[in-house]
Amino acid sequence: MTNTNSNTLFKTLLGLCLLWVFSCGNQDTYDILILNGSVYDGKGGDPIVTDIAIKDSMIVTMGELDNAKADKIIDASGLAVSPGFIDMHTHIEPIMELNSCESHVRQGVTTSLGGPDGSSPYPLKPYMDSLQQKGVGMNVAYLVGHNTIRRNIMGLEDRAPTAEELKAMEAEVDSAMKDGAFGISTGLKYLPGAFSKVDEVISLSKVASSYGGIYTSHLREEGLGLFDAVAEAIKISEDADIPVVLTHHKAIGKPMWGKSARTLAMVDSARAKGLDIKMDQYPYAASYTGISVLIPSWARAGGQEAFKERVADPVLRDSIKNGIVFNILNDRGGSDLDRVQFAKVEWQPELEGKTLKYWCEQNDLEPSVENGADMVIKAQLNGGASCVYHAMAEEDVERIMKHPFTMIGSDGRLVEPGMGHPHPRWYGTFPRVLGRYVREKNTLELSEAIRKMTYLPAQSLNLSDRGLIKEGLRADITIFNPETVIDKATFEKPHQYSEGIEFVIVNGSLAVDNGEFKDVKSGIVLRKQ
Repeated sequence: MTNTNSNTLFKTLLGLCLLWVFSCGNQDTYDILILNGSVYDGKGGDPIVTDIAIKDSMIVTMGELDNAKADKIIDASGLAVSPGFIDMHTHIEPIMELNSCESHVRQGVTTSLGGPDGSSPYPLKPYMDSLQQKGVGMNVAYLVGHNTIRRNIMGLEDRAPTAEELKAMEAEVDSAMKDGAFGISTGLKYLPGAFSKVDEVISLSKVASSYGGIYTSHLREEGLGLFDAVAEAIKISEDADIPVVLTHHKAIGKPMWGKSARTLAMVDSARAKGLDIKMDQYPYAASYTGISVLIPSWARAGGQEAFKERVADPVLRDSIKNGIVFNILNDRGGSDLDRVQFAKVEWQPELEGKTLKYWCEQNDLEPSVENGADMVIKAQLNGGASCVYHAMAEEDVERIMKHPFTMIGSDGRLVEPGMGHPHPRWYGTFPRVLGRYVREKNTLELSEAIRKMTYLPAQSLNLSDRGLIKEGLRADITIFNPETVIDKATFEKPHQYSEGIEFVIVNGSLAVDNGEFKDVKSGIVLRKQ
């Protein structure tokens, strides 16, 4: 070989080596690589097997990335890769103490909407500032609560507001929206919201609407008055020009079983007129709230002391008792004392997990509806209690779930093992949908269930950077095994984490790694712009 040929070969090899070194030295190293997963983008279509690269809290590229480098590589072969779940109805009140949010993150939830049912922190800005400074395990957003605002201005008075009081309430809603609230919530079954008329709610909703907010409502009635309550929410949407979510939508009480067919038809009719009406739902045939929900609202006006005075009057007590009997027979009581299960009883913790029937028998009383009503009064006089009400029909649960504009919302409270006797939805909502209603019952297709948990709620909240798996969006991602994912919490033994949620990524940080919870607190307190 001549010297010229040798020099040429040498220069060629040297150039190739330098090119290889240069390319290796400048190759991006990602924070996380997700390889070989079945990726559901969130919009409801079929999955594609592809790879995802995450860096600095963002999804930066997708495609074939076998040769890429990363600090963490997840082999998602056989797993479903989904946008992080967005919970449209969460009671996150204990978040200052339970700021790791483990009970929710372990379900695959990366974002939760707080302030439901008319109750929220107020004022919002200092609260949200403190929460962000403390650190939080998932993203959180807030609604401003109508009941909170009304209580601030009017206490528990059963009357319409004066013009000045209404103006003061409007100012508080305006302030909360400027602080970053995503809308307004009402709890028209609870005090003091139950004392409000629709015009008051419309006036306050117009303020939220002017900032692009939404309206969510625990309806005025979910039993015999359900149709009128849905009609009221539709009227609020139309008159206030605001998107509405019928939250934890249900048909409660035996007389209403099967009646969700009519409420869904009402939703469809309103949407056909151009109104933005949606729903959220938890996948259980039992609800959870205070035992006071069985007591007529007028009897609780003015607070606990006023209630004590009324039940001390034999005539008023008789009217209160009759109202409770009616609600046990026709509403949350499910027409059976065994359907009312105590969940949190501070004055007698041994009742937790037991039923109203059991409590009657423990006190040597026949478990009649009348005696049950007396015990409800006794419970309220003792300070109240939280209860699980087994008063819904499975056919309604499935019918509502199938509706294309139903989202998933746990109505769950942040919890940790040992805290009372909670509703199992606090631990199991999202895995239950995926395991029971997708895999076992075929109520939903997997892609559609994911849409209801991700893109649809993100659209409802106008979260343009979350709810999809797409380059340039925030890396909120949940990876689960579709063959094993399932809820484990039961009504008898609720303190059980779900199975099959293998990895959860919140803003690009691993919060669940191969099924193990990591207390990274990478969440953000979201504020509506």
